[in-house]
Amino acid sequence: MEGFLSNYQSELLWTSITIFIAVILKFGLSQAARKVGKIGEFNQVRTNLIIKYISFALTFLTIAILTLIWGVNFKDLGVLLSSIFAVIGVALFAQWSIISNVTAGVIIFFSYPFKIGNTIRIMDKEISISEDLNENIFVIEDIRAFHLFLRRRNGEILTYPNSLVLQKGVGVVSIYNDQLNDQFDQLEMNDEEEKIESF
Repeated sequence: MEGFLSNYQSELLWTSITIFIAVILKFGLSQAARKVGKIGEFNQVRTNLIIKYISFALTFLTIAILTLIWGVNFKDLGVLLSSIFAVIGVALFAQWSIISNVTAGVIIFFSYPFKIGNTIRIMDKEISISEDLNENIFVIEDIRAFHLFLRRRNGEILTYPNSLVLQKGVGVVSIYNDQLNDQFDQLEMNDEEEKIESF
């Protein structure tokens, strides 16, 4: 045991430092994501999803750094990693939209002005059912890693990819009001107020 400690003293020291920094970074970035989620009043499920992404990225980075510290034979490691990445690359190329949707989900979490319960209008002809703009509004039921769950006025639930939310125009019609049973009630009240004002 003493021979192992004396032979690998610098590697053990750098391993300890790397793990310590990784734990501190994980804690700090998780707290930052929670704070952003609290300030933005995001759903806890979305915040936890972003924290999982942060943990995965830090774990991968830590393993890569530990591999360098311990001087793993790169010839053998290179063959193993090239085989793994070849399989993953083919799978990801076939499903490139999955990566773009996950990335868009992270961007939506940190920078978009809408959240669960808000009523939005998406400027997309493919999901429009009529020319009337009031018929093409949706309540955001949930925001997941790959897509949004949207509910039409008639109760129909749609899934809409996160990447398309970034590509299409999205207007926030009204923000979430927890006093209402249905967010479309707020739109109907606004329509009635406009009719009264027009007389």
